[in-house]
Amino acid sequence: MPTITRWFIKAALISLVLGLAAGIWQQVASTAGIFPVYLHLLTFGWLTQLIFGVAIWMFPMHSKEHPRGPEWLGWSIFATLNLGLLLRVIFEPLQSLSPTTFGAWALVAAAILQWLSGVGFAIAVWTRIRRK
Repeated sequence: MPTITRWFIKAALISLVLGLAAGIWQQVASTAGIFPVYLHLLTFGWLTQLIFGVAIWMFPMHSKEHPRGPEWLGWSIFATLNLGLLLRVIFEPLQSLSPTTFGAWALVAAAILQWLSGVGFAIAVWTRIRRK
């Protein structure tokens, strides 16, 4: 299993545990702003990372020299997805408690980073989707 895939899957498992913990916290403490954190950890953190990691590993080879495409692209996808997720986890609850312009822009940055990870993933696997 490629290193990038292992990182995606381990990060996905961490996000699953954190997302489920956020779901418990939300029910117990009724803390404002936790529901978006719960959703993002489970959808982007767990599901999306698991899908990205397995797809990068299992899709047909890009080329003999670079079977998974450019390595920097895979790491960029990983970094942008997780940085965007981290910003969401920090600023969603803060914005619901005490909205600030900085927090609003941090959430915009989080959304852009997550979008960039999706674009990067599409670029990374596009040439690997082909007929037999």
